[in-house]
Amino acid sequence: MKKMFTFCLSLVLAAAVTGCAINDSNTPTMDSKVGAASEKAKDTIRMVWYPNESGADLKEARDEFGKAIEKATGKKVEHKTTTDYIIAIESIANGNADLAYMGAQGYIEAHNKNKDVLPLAVVSGDSGTLDDAVYYSWLNVRKGDEVHYKKDDGFSIDNIVQKKFSFVSNSSTSGFVVPSSGIVSYFSKKNEYKKLTAEDLLEGGKDKFFSEVLYGGSHQGSAVNLLTGKADVAAFCDFCIANYVELASGDANKPGAVYKVKQDAAEPFTTLKGKEFVLISVTPVLNTPIAINTKTVSENDQKALQEVLLSDEITKNPKIFVPKDSKFLGIFKQKTGKERFVKADDAWFNPIRELSK
Repeated sequence: MKKMFTFCLSLVLAAAVTGCAINDSNTPTMDSKVGAASEKAKDTIRMVWYPNESGADLKEARDEFGKAIEKATGKKVEHKTTTDYIIAIESIANGNADLAYMGAQGYIEAHNKNKDVLPLAVVSGDSGTLDDAVYYSWLNVRKGDEVHYKKDDGFSIDNIVQKKFSFVSNSSTSGFVVPSSGIVSYFSKKNEYKKLTAEDLLEGGKDKFFSEVLYGGSHQGSAVNLLTGKADVAAFCDFCIANYVELASGDANKPGAVYKVKQDAAEPFTTLKGKEFVLISVTPVLNTPIAINTKTVSENDQKALQEVLLSDEITKNPKIFVPKDSKFLGIFKQKTGKERFVKADDAWFNPIRELSK
């Protein structure tokens, strides 16, 4: 997993450094697609959200985001919440949604279905640029079980074989694609697992890699599977559950870190307050885009949407980019105060495409 971490990070940094040059390739970019949509009258912009951001506790944050879009375009915003990643991906791909906040893998799947789906903006890293625009995919165990994964001065995933494992969704970047790629990369070096593939991890059984495979449907759901004992090991990411947990000990986003559910945690963690889990593996992942279907949104609205996303109005709105010490439950978090939306093209997501091959 250390090699996997290095591999992913090198791809991420390489993509960030070469991001400007990539715009000169043959890959369609947002700029090259502007104007593709018809200018027919349209009074509503439909935005679809993944299950992770569809909860009632984030309604005010979604609405605040919608208000900024309405002000910029003069159009009403209709929020489409979901309980399944596939619904969100299909909605943006087939034109039933105009915008989607989604992970890199979901964007790639939508783009594969419809080349008119392109990234409108991406959440930056702590520096306010693409250079460090990553979040973290975790493999986690319940507090007390981490002893089974200790090796020398660190942690090993050797003992995840034949455990009950929870993913988020097979369309989740940090909840499936990245962790499954890391697992395959690590175990395929062992003679008995030389032919292991990500497909072998989709289902559990006596003769399978895992004894049982569960899907949380969201990062919160995968964490609940772990904390309720349904799963022995679970994959989920840092920022999707940041509203519900806090660091109890260790270094954030480092193996060995202990997190616990906050006392004021909302659903689905209300009955799990104080429960703890430990990170046994951490891998960086490319940050999440807001995607647009360029065939369903007019040229003028495309420009207006990108302008408002990149604006200080969005960046400095405390209900959109939530300040570090704020109690407001938002979607986009500030750590340094420099985080914002930035431009990225389709090719910026190639490192995730490579993991999916």
